Amino acid sequence: MAETLLEMRGITKDFAGVRALNGINLTVRAGEVVGLCGENGAGKSTMMKVLSAVYPYGTWGGTIQWQGRELRAASIRETEAAGIVIIHQELMLVPQLSVAENIFLGREPRGFGGFIDFEAMYAKAAALMADLKMSHINVAQPVAHYSGGERQLIEIAKALSKNAKLLILDEPTSSLTRSETETLLGLVKGLKARGTACVYISHKLEEIEAIADSVTVIRDGAYVGHAAMADIKASDIIRMMIGREMTSLFPREAHPIGEVVFEARNVICLDPQNVNRRRVDDVSFQLRRGEILGIAGLVGAGRTELVSALFGCYRGPYTAEILLEGKPITVRTPKEAVRHGLCMVPEDRKAHGIVPDLAVGQNITLSTLDDYTSGGLIDENRELRDIDAAIAQMRIKTASPMLAIARLSGGNQQKAVISKMLAPKPRVLILDEPTRGVDVGAKYEIYKLMFDLVKQGMSIIMVSSEMPEVLGISDRVLVIGEGQLRGDFINDGLTQEQVLTAAITPLPHAA
Repeated sequence: MAETLLEMRGITKDFAGVRALNGINLTVRAGEVVGLCGENGAGKSTMMKVLSAVYPYGTWGGTIQWQGRELRAASIRETEAAGIVIIHQELMLVPQLSVAENIFLGREPRGFGGFIDFEAMYAKAAALMADLKMSHINVAQPVAHYSGGERQLIEIAKALSKNAKLLILDEPTSSLTRSETETLLGLVKGLKARGTACVYISHKLEEIEAIADSVTVIRDGAYVGHAAMADIKASDIIRMMIGREMTSLFPREAHPIGEVVFEARNVICLDPQNVNRRRVDDVSFQLRRGEILGIAGLVGAGRTELVSALFGCYRGPYTAEILLEGKPITVRTPKEAVRHGLCMVPEDRKAHGIVPDLAVGQNITLSTLDDYTSGGLIDENRELRDIDAAIAQMRIKTASPMLAIARLSGGNQQKAVISKMLAPKPRVLILDEPTRGVDVGAKYEIYKLMFDLVKQGMSIIMVSSEMPEVLGISDRVLVIGEGQLRGDFINDGLTQEQVLTAAITPLPHAA
């Protein structure tokens, strides 16, 4: 058995009197991949920030043993020098700098006179890339030229340049395509074979099953258990994470579907960088009362562009004819859309869904702030009552409604964004990747909410890259491929193969 590399014992961490970690344990052996699982807000990222000294020694309780000695690191620089390197969910790269400059930022090779030795830096970066079988990446190119998946690999190369013995990956595939994910998992397996240990944090249990040697589960800041991956199933992990059994990941419920309430005609979106290219190519569809309409397709197919145009926030030139309850409406801005009863939860909550420095409650009421204003004054008591009700409805884990929303986990931020878009009581709700970066328990809650809403007569359009989610939740599925509507299927026995075939098959006139 490999030697023990890391032992965290009885770790505690408080924020403003609220205990975020309560006696957490974690053991990692050399060359081992440990999957760290828990719901949003369970304390996974906080735990790793303790380990990597984002929260320095003295600000938390318990002990950390690293290679047989107690670790009392006061800074990230100290943990990195010891061989512990964390790659955060939000990548820490400078897009305008080259790949090599990013890898050695702050540690640049120096030559005569103390000047940066660019030739040596590029040579070292290229050798590192070749060693990781990433020779296709030009280390002299700015990072901005590369995809999200390639940037994630560059972050790993940066970590390994620091001689990492333990690599911490926090939700590394949350924004990656399937092929990019496979590349990343292959790289981690290769690192394991070379003796590099890894703590792999992910809500995607299929990735944990594919790559982890063992799994540690935490819940509400407390240690639940640890097991070898060979001795545990995904259903066991889910039960440990949420503290209860889940009979189905998709709680599909019968609900009435009525008449057509929303119609989009001839939606065309032009590429902002090249107006001769259509990102959405003359798409038309209808939506019925109480219906969940799933929109599926491959990455880059035009799904987000389509719903952005409907909500009035597409950044390039576009045209769209929109009818609500049979009447034409004009939607050129999100404010106009909300006024007509059309709301959208955006794909990128960090960029478009939240105001990070505002409180959780203030984010929730941003879309309805006028409702609380009279004579230039805000009725703060009524606003707070509604905030408390929204937090309770969505089970948002927050120490206080006044806490900055940036302090919440990604899943709880997502719940707050959904609450914000439900506040205006829309007739049509668009959800673009509603469960991205959300744990299995929170997904279940969002699905239950969606079925409650359609039972009340709301209509929902859901864009999702997760095929099981589309098939598990939707009443009907639109398939988009290269900006075209390539399929409109009733979800009765619909299979992933049928959806994928439609997505990759050009329409006859476009062949």
